[in-house]
Amino acid sequence: MTDKKNGISRRNFLKGLGVASGAMLLPAREVAAAAGKSDEELCTLLDLSKCIACGECVSACREVNEPKFPKPKKPYPEMYPTSRVKVEDWSDRQEVDDRLTPYNWLYIQSTEVEYQGETHEVNIPRRCLHCRNAPCANLCPWGAAGKQKNGIVRINDDVCLGGAKCRTVCPWHIPQRQTGVGLYLRLMPNLAGNGVMYKCDRCYNRIDEGKLPACIEACPENVQTIGPRSEILKKAHELAEKNNWFIYGEEENGGTNTVYLSPVPFELLNKAVEKGPGKPGLSPVEDSMADEEKLAYAVGIAPFAGIAAGVIKAGKFLASAAGGKDND
Repeated sequence: MTDKKNGISRRNFLKGLGVASGAMLLPAREVAAAAGKSDEELCTLLDLSKCIACGECVSACREVNEPKFPKPKKPYPEMYPTSRVKVEDWSDRQEVDDRLTPYNWLYIQSTEVEYQGETHEVNIPRRCLHCRNAPCANLCPWGAAGKQKNGIVRINDDVCLGGAKCRTVCPWHIPQRQTGVGLYLRLMPNLAGNGVMYKCDRCYNRIDEGKLPACIEACPENVQTIGPRSEILKKAHELAEKNNWFIYGEEENGGTNTVYLSPVPFELLNKAVEKGPGKPGLSPVEDSMADEEKLAYAVGIAPFAGIAAGVIKAGKFLASAAGGKDND
């Protein structure tokens, strides 16, 4: 890595938030205010020159979000057709931390890249990028995925049937399914969905309480900062121009609310990192929602998705009221 600024303590870093940098870096108490009052969406900047792959962010994410993790019931009902709807069970592999899973919403990709005659070790925290025009939120037929005003893209596990449409349309295939949980067990346990999809929700509940997302708060190297998107991009461009660095996320998929800053080109990183299920790449991504067919589909299903989400939520409420138990 080329520019580790390890001399800045977290205390001093947070003290400087909102003072030297204006609204660029938000102290915890101001995060909720920005999320609730600003017309701008919240965006995070990840300075990869600082990440040392210590894993503190991964541990903090797991600890804080553990109550949201799936608790499946076994044995699982057999699904039909078996060729299309496969069981995805991570409940006995919850310790896996080298990829995205329903129990691991953030992991570190590490790689070495030769660039300008030097070897760079680069560590990349990977999670949902929270797209500005998220295909998962636009194309879920049941209205289970949605985008909040503050830019957070969430999957409602009360509504999700686990059909994995969100993963199919996501350019990075981020959401991961856990079988044996969710409404499908009550509605059509052999024919619909097969679980619930999970991914980073940017600690929306902590932001609502005026706290920082756990991964940002726990990082000892101040890799991540959060703030209004325009100011995050301004800072990213200042650093990129000053250091001859590279930006990823500003334009990808029409723009995301996660922006990476790297001392080496992202095309080199994309070639070097291990890719596959639960391990997204870093290739250039065109705006998938600009596709006319997808746009027409989104417009067509929007009213039905809203109705479906309402009916499912109402049904869940009535069932819970009658039985006194949640479906999970």
